[in-house]
Amino acid sequence: MIKVSFQGERGAYSEAAARSFFTEEVETIPLSTFKEVLESTISNKTDYSVLPVENSLEGSVGESYDLLYSTSLNAMGEIYHRIEHCLIGNGKLEEIDTVYSHPQALGQCRDFIQNYNMKTVPTYDTAGSVKIIKEINKTNVACIASKTASEIYKMPIISEKIANNLNNYTRFLVLSQKTSKETGNDKTSIIFSIKHEPGTLFRIIENFHNYNVNLTKIESRPTKSTNWEYNFYVDFEGHAKNSQISRMLEKIENETLVMKILGSYPSAKLT
Repeated sequence: MIKVSFQGERGAYSEAAARSFFTEEVETIPLSTFKEVLESTISNKTDYSVLPVENSLEGSVGESYDLLYSTSLNAMGEIYHRIEHCLIGNGKLEEIDTVYSHPQALGQCRDFIQNYNMKTVPTYDTAGSVKIIKEINKTNVACIASKTASEIYKMPIISEKIANNLNNYTRFLVLSQKTSKETGNDKTSIIFSIKHEPGTLFRIIENFHNYNVNLTKIESRPTKSTNWEYNFYVDFEGHAKNSQISRMLEKIENETLVMKILGSYPSAKLT
């Protein structure tokens, strides 16, 4: 059976995304950190890793992008998973004054939290926050997590659909030591750093226009090694093995200090 590692406790959205991505039955392996998730696949303890990279409401997951820069794994798939947050706990809504959850979930439910004047406590995982408040066992304390997590830990749902916007999706990358073949409907992710020279970034971006390639995402992240220097994370349509894309990547590499192809994979649909 395929083994897939994810960050968090049973019932985490990452686990649900893993089960949705693979059409066959999988064994999901919960781990404490994103780093451990990737290391488990690097060391062949698991076949695949699932990593959240961006949310439609709160934007990119910085820690994930930082790890992608250094990992030896290949991005070989992606999935958009719908996030449906619930307020979970033993008390009534009017009793709750403190809410636990992952920082991303707290941000995604900011309006609800502020409307009820709740104090927030960040945790390592949404499903893990259910485990925490079950142990606390106070009627004034609740958490934000999935309906599945409430069922696993046998904790009541106080309120459903509490996100700022119900059109709430998280994009996950699936990583492996394997690579994906070209399908004709692919996406490629790369990382590069550039010289501090006028027009360098423009010359790189111009290549996408010259080769008629649709650029779907570009984002900068601090390098962590030198102040005010950045790595650029880019997604675009096409497969790195395609001859046109390959020629474009050669041109881009000539303008960069470092360029890394994270992987090419079938482009997922937002359902």
